[in-house]
Amino acid sequence: MIYYSYIQSPVGPIEISGDDDFVCVVSFVEQIKADTEFLPKVIRDARQQLEEYFAGTRKEFSLSLSQSGTDFQRLVWSELVNIPFGKTTSYLQLAKNIGDAKSIRAVGSANGRNNLAIIVPCHRVIGSNGTLVGYAGGLDRKKWLLDFEARCTGQQMLDL
Repeated sequence: MIYYSYIQSPVGPIEISGDDDFVCVVSFVEQIKADTEFLPKVIRDARQQLEEYFAGTRKEFSLSLSQSGTDFQRLVWSELVNIPFGKTTSYLQLAKNIGDAKSIRAVGSANGRNNLAIIVPCHRVIGSNGTLVGYAGGLDRKKWLLDFEARCTGQQMLDL
C-alpha cells in the first residue's frame, strides 16, 4: 500500500509518499490533495521533519528512505546527503567525491532523477562557476531553498 500526505511549504505544495516502512517520494506538486486516511509513522515523521526544516529548526533528516535507481544513482544520492545544510557543491566536485571526475554528466543525470526533494538535498548542487543549473522543482525553488538555508546559518545569500 502506498500512502500520501501533503504539506504547504513556502515554495509550494509538497507531496510525501511511501509505504509502511519507507519514504519513497518527496516532490513539488500543483495542489494539496487529501491525505491517505491512515498514515504510517514514517510518513508522519517526514511531514513533521519537513515542517521543522521550513521553520528553520531542522538541518538534517532522520528518516527511512527508499528510491529505485541504479547502483551509480544510489552512490550519487548517498553522497548528496553528505552536503551540509547551508553549503553547496558543484557537479564536478560531486563526481570527484565519488571517485570519477569524468562522470560529471552522469552525476548530473543521477541528481536529476532524485525523487526525494529537500531530504536528499540535490538543490545544494550548483555549476562549477557558481551558477544555478538544473532542478526538477524549478530554479526559482532552488534559489529560495539555498537562500533560506543561507539565512538560517547566517551566511550571505546567493547573488543571482
